[in-house]
Amino acid sequence: MRLPIYQVDAFTDRVFAGNPAAVVPLESWLPDAQLQAIAAENNLAETAYVLRGEDAFELRWFTPAVEVDLCGHATLATAFVLSTLLEPGRDRLDFVTRQAGTLTVTREGDLFTLDFPSRPAEPVASPDPRLVTALGGPAPSAILAGRDYLVVYDNEEQVRALSPDMGALAKLDRFAVCATAPGKGGVDFVSRFFAPAQGIPEDPVTGSAHCTLIPYWAERLGKTTLTARQVSARGGDLACALAGDRVKIGGKAVLYLEGSIVV
Repeated sequence: MRLPIYQVDAFTDRVFAGNPAAVVPLESWLPDAQLQAIAAENNLAETAYVLRGEDAFELRWFTPAVEVDLCGHATLATAFVLSTLLEPGRDRLDFVTRQAGTLTVTREGDLFTLDFPSRPAEPVASPDPRLVTALGGPAPSAILAGRDYLVVYDNEEQVRALSPDMGALAKLDRFAVCATAPGKGGVDFVSRFFAPAQGIPEDPVTGSAHCTLIPYWAERLGKTTLTARQVSARGGDLACALAGDRVKIGGKAVLYLEGSIVV
C-alpha cells in the first residue's frame, strides 16, 4: 500500500527552519501500531494523520514514541497541505481530534491561525527537585505547571544558554518542560521546549506549549496580542493572541518534501 506523505516546515517562511512535520492523508484509519511505526520511521517531532469526515477532517498526531493530545505545528502543516495542495483556496479548516475537541485553522494569505484551547499554568509549591539541575541553567524566577512545567527565567540569554540533561528531564513528573523569558527586539517572549520522555529531546517550535505561554505572558504583560519566538537551533516565530478561554497561534509554513511511503 502506498500512502502520500508531505513534509512541511511550520512556523517559518523558509525551509530548514521552523518545525518539520510529516502529513499523511488517509482514506481510512490504519491500526494504531502501524500509525506509530510510520511516525517512528519518519523520526520527526510529529507525524500528522488526516482523514476527511462528513463535516470536518479527523486529525491525530504521533511523535516517534507516543500519540499526543495536541500538536500545533503539525496542525499548521496539515492545514497548509490541505489548503495549498489538496484543496487549493480553502481558507478555513475544522479538525476533529480525540482529546482536544474541534480545532479550527483559518488562512489569510500565507498566514495560518490556529484556534486552540487555553491551558493556563499554576504556581507549584513543590516542583520536582530534579528540575532546575536537569535544565542546566541558573535558578529560575518562577516555576509553574500545567501539563508541562513552565520555568520562567529573567532574560532571553538565560533561556538560550540552557544545556539540559535529557536523561534527567525524561524522569521528571510532567509531560515536558518549557523554559521561557521576556524577549527583546520587538519580541514579547521567547521559549524552548524539551520532551525527551515523549521521544522529542528539544522541539524546534511548539504550538501546544503556547496554549500555556500565551495566558501567562498576556497576564504578566497586560496585553492580549503578543509576538513570540522559540529560540531553538532552527527557531520559529509565532503571532499570538489570548481570546477568553482560547488562544490564537499564527504562523507560516513551507513545503520541503512530497512523495509516497510504502507499507
